[in-house]
Amino acid sequence: MAEINLQKFQKPTILSGMQPTGDLHIGNLEGALRNWVKLQDQYNMYCCIVDWHSLTADYENTAILKDRIFQMAIDFLSAGLDPEKCAIFIQSSVKEHAELHLIFSMLITVPTLTRLPTYAEKKEDKGLDSYGFLGYPVLQAADICIYDADKVPVGRDQEKHVWLANDLAKRFNAIYGPTIKEPEVLISEFPVVPGLDGRKMSKSLDNHIALIHTEAETAARLKRMFTDPQKLRKGDPGRPEICPVFSLHKIYTADADTSIAPPCRSGELGCVDCKKKLTENLNRTLAPIRAKRAELEKNEDFIWDVLKSGSVRAHERVSMVMNKVRRAMKMDYFNS
Repeated sequence: MAEINLQKFQKPTILSGMQPTGDLHIGNLEGALRNWVKLQDQYNMYCCIVDWHSLTADYENTAILKDRIFQMAIDFLSAGLDPEKCAIFIQSSVKEHAELHLIFSMLITVPTLTRLPTYAEKKEDKGLDSYGFLGYPVLQAADICIYDADKVPVGRDQEKHVWLANDLAKRFNAIYGPTIKEPEVLISEFPVVPGLDGRKMSKSLDNHIALIHTEAETAARLKRMFTDPQKLRKGDPGRPEICPVFSLHKIYTADADTSIAPPCRSGELGCVDCKKKLTENLNRTLAPIRAKRAELEKNEDFIWDVLKSGSVRAHERVSMVMNKVRRAMKMDYFNS
């Protein structure tokens, strides 16, 4: 067993996380989970359910967190994450995240945080203006650096999140000596997953297809999905390049460019039949995930054991990093 652990730590390390804000949907599946499943074979991987982060948007309704964490863990495992290959754990069960966050908070100014684009956008859109929300990026940086993560898998629109972690690691190392790895971005090109209304898929917009939805629920939701506004009836020529339904076909229909796009453009394929084909292909793709999900939901003890063992593995890693941090800062008072 010791030899296996040694080999594991010789792999480069990555950290990924998601907030337990509700049912995961196919946007999460295609935009993150499928990539994580591939990466778990190549990296020493930590998958964090970031419950502290979720408090920035809803700090009063904490009673729902336990079930949301449970359901997210089921979604992770159903999508193919293997607890033998990666550590799946809860952020708040590894207290060192908060310790490094506190230290990092001394290395960044308030004006720097208020200038971050995500702060300005969400403050206005969602009315968030707490100290915790302001410091969200700093906690996120601590989440990454506490694992000495080599890379963080993100899309191009999230690069700045990792840049801040890199910058804080650099600042720490400049002051206290080389201690913390300076993480890099691992760019992943994700397919664009539109919601039912054509906007980016989101639970808050209720335009999503959840992994927990049944085949019938999926079919009902897809029936109301927006299409090309100029294609009003069968026979009208369509423009698949602007149609959200075709965007999903490109993910779930293997030959969409030849079987869907041409008859859409000619008007031969109507929107009703187009959505039926998408429903069939999407439900076929999700069938094994749903089957595994139904099986895992019956075994609550197993899910919590996965999260507990993942937290133990995460704690082993962060303990090593925080020991280095305390020594570098001359704050390991009882061991100096």
